[in-house]
Amino acid sequence: MPRAQQAQTPHKMYVLDTNVLIHDPNALLNFEEHEVIIPMTVLEELDNLKSGKQAVAADCRQAIRNIDKLLGDAPPADIERGVPILRGPKAEPLGTLSIIMTTEYNGNHALPQHLNDNKIINTLAALQERNKSRDIILVSKDINMRLKARGFGVEAQDYHNDQLLDDIDLLPKGYREFPNSFWDNIEKVETVQREGVTEHLLRREGELAKLNINEFVIDEQGFIGQVVDIGENQMVIKDLHQHDLMDQEVWGLLPRDIYQAMALNLLLDPDVHLVNLTGSAGSGKTILALAACIEMTVASKAYKRIIATRSTQGLDEDIGFLPGTETEKMEPWLGAIVDNLEALHEDDENMTASVDYILSKVPLHFKSMNYIRGRSFQHSLIIIDECQNLTPHQVKTIITRAGNGSKVICLGNLAQIDTPYLSPLSSGLTYMTERFKGFRHGGHIHLQGVPRSALAEFAEANL
Repeated sequence: MPRAQQAQTPHKMYVLDTNVLIHDPNALLNFEEHEVIIPMTVLEELDNLKSGKQAVAADCRQAIRNIDKLLGDAPPADIERGVPILRGPKAEPLGTLSIIMTTEYNGNHALPQHLNDNKIINTLAALQERNKSRDIILVSKDINMRLKARGFGVEAQDYHNDQLLDDIDLLPKGYREFPNSFWDNIEKVETVQREGVTEHLLRREGELAKLNINEFVIDEQGFIGQVVDIGENQMVIKDLHQHDLMDQEVWGLLPRDIYQAMALNLLLDPDVHLVNLTGSAGSGKTILALAACIEMTVASKAYKRIIATRSTQGLDEDIGFLPGTETEKMEPWLGAIVDNLEALHEDDENMTASVDYILSKVPLHFKSMNYIRGRSFQHSLIIIDECQNLTPHQVKTIITRAGNGSKVICLGNLAQIDTPYLSPLSSGLTYMTERFKGFRHGGHIHLQGVPRSALAEFAEANL
């Protein structure tokens, strides 16, 4: 799968687990010249999941369609032997795809056949017995499945194709902090004034070469700048005044630190169409996004509506059992939105009346993740909460729903992933942040600290 392995011969045989095809329905195309094998048990599991209410049902159907398209009209003998994989209408075939019957391993230590995972591992062991000179590798997102396979003597690995980083610490924070003064290591700068805005033209070298568009620079002397343009050898940094950023009030909310101030700057920027806010619990992700969204719909009327949704384990199964309309069903799951509405109006004479008034005036719609698929939202602000629980494929599905004049705000905490087959490295939030770091109309801020309370801050650090 990695490019370093392509030169090795003979070609490897990769056996895919069901969760890999759910995680990425296009995974079949990502194994270069090697052989891709799908056990019959995996097809049965996809078939059982394709018509459910779960969010994975659509991914199962897509995976099944991809398998059918690649196999085409191939006869059964060719499917068992391996059908060449075509990656485009004019592309040369590269690698093969085959389906094998689930076989019971006749060795001394066969696993009990009552579990599908065991059936797949036994099939791999039987395949290994028949192809002793070949490398046969199980690819699974399930850690326990990989451990069982390796304990049984079968090589196993994670699906790495959409993992763009080897270390989560390498993920951009959206800003770069410089000790002392930012200008200490700058040899040449040209400063210009454009419509009341101060911009610095700098050579793109050294540490500056690592900066991305819309990224911020901060130093200990109080300088704050934002990269607004990047050329081959030159970059433009807009001078932002710290007092102006910190005094920027949005729907009664003032930023508590410079990181929240930078986040508000991105949220309110009409030229930034995608904003990712990450950070620990209580760092202010939701309240910042909500305050900015209300400001942009009620006050400036730059957008027509706010669409709020979230990814939560069990949501799609449980929502059907709740009474009421879609909005009423979603309210328990989006309680964080209402909680933050109350926090924005806690100083009002009658907080409940203020919140009810806002909910009646603000075009705020709670949507289930399932109902977002296939729709297109025009001139809307789309808040996706708990984004760390989405796969890269699901993130793509949702972000492509953003229509003309819309803005997407993704909120998440990579330390609180609830999905069993995701990790901080394979999360859709990580994938999206890394992919969009060079996007002119995108921005990302990792919020610091836990301003929620002294208790929350101590708990975050010590529990």
